[in-house]
Amino acid sequence: MRKGTDHTNFIRYLKNEQFIEWKLFPTDELDAYWSDFLQQHPNERTCFELAEKHFRQIRLSSPQLRREKKQEAMKRLEQSLRVYNRMRNLRRFTYAVAACVVSLILLTLYIQKGKDATGEDFFSNGNFIVGNELESADILLVTGDQTTTFQGNVDIEIEENKTARVRSEQAAEAEISIEQHATNKLIVPYGKRSEILLSDGTRAWLNSGSTLEFPSAFSGKRREVFLSGEMYIEVAPMKDKSFVVHTPGYNVKVYGTKFNVSAYSGTPSNVVLVEGRVSLQTAEREELFLSPKEQAVFSETTGTFDTREVDIRSFISWKEGYLTFADTPVTDALKQIERYYNLSFNLDNNVSFKGLTCTGKIILSDNLDNVMTALSLISGTEYKRENNRIYIYKK
Repeated sequence: MRKGTDHTNFIRYLKNEQFIEWKLFPTDELDAYWSDFLQQHPNERTCFELAEKHFRQIRLSSPQLRREKKQEAMKRLEQSLRVYNRMRNLRRFTYAVAACVVSLILLTLYIQKGKDATGEDFFSNGNFIVGNELESADILLVTGDQTTTFQGNVDIEIEENKTARVRSEQAAEAEISIEQHATNKLIVPYGKRSEILLSDGTRAWLNSGSTLEFPSAFSGKRREVFLSGEMYIEVAPMKDKSFVVHTPGYNVKVYGTKFNVSAYSGTPSNVVLVEGRVSLQTAEREELFLSPKEQAVFSETTGTFDTREVDIRSFISWKEGYLTFADTPVTDALKQIERYYNLSFNLDNNVSFKGLTCTGKIILSDNLDNVMTALSLISGTEYKRENNRIYIYKK
């Protein structure tokens, strides 16, 4: 992510295994390491302290275990530690454990992969979801008849001189000329994310599987963009130019605000207002105004919205690098994970997982096994991974 952008740049520490190890298992050596790091990189202190703050707030994978279950899990963990210590250095094991980013995972890290609680082979009962890792696609920036591809996540800034400045995870910073009156398109495939600063100062974060159409410069009385997928956006206020987000089915009219829009095909579209004011408009209905901390879910059948008060963190945490679940159906959680990691789960016909929910938080680590382990713990499931295929079972 862009250097100096504290509200996103701190996330890299939450994915840094040495930082996580230090927070979970502090030692004099690690204390000295991070102290020296901050002395050598004083400009990193703000991001570093923000990462510490978020780490303290996040309580990942925290199911309520009975005392005897905790003791049993601890015994299994200690046995595994002793065996592993004879094979390799204990520090390397602790380092790998820390990557799970949950202290409670240490109590339940020992997961039997292959047999359920009765010792029965998982494959014999057929009560599982199968997921497959899909081939990765590139992010596309289309402007006029020019298309530029990016293999990794990117930050894009549309500048006044009609230049797109692109910062990528895997390449040097680049400048792309864009036509003055062109309609541009940013296509973010599954497994990728992107951040864009529009020409008016509006900043938007695009989640996996999203497309945003936007002009090189806003002219006329309205600023308009078109979205499919999911976007968190902070709109720059302009009294003389309203801002409108067009989605399939309805429009979001903005009055200077921060909000999240989720408009994926095949799932209920919704808007969550963080602060400010927005109205929702369809062709047949009057404007519906939202208040902060309110969600509106759109019904394609009736063309109406159902509103309710929500915990906004559950809907915007993805841009900060973690997912938040509160009695969320496991199948819904898997939909978010499959978009983020470019996976495909056979959710349509898996009736047996109905009623199974999960509660907790999962850091979106680069290591998929860490994510699946955390999901297993907060959902009461188990998983088995074989090459590019993932099997998820009820316990």
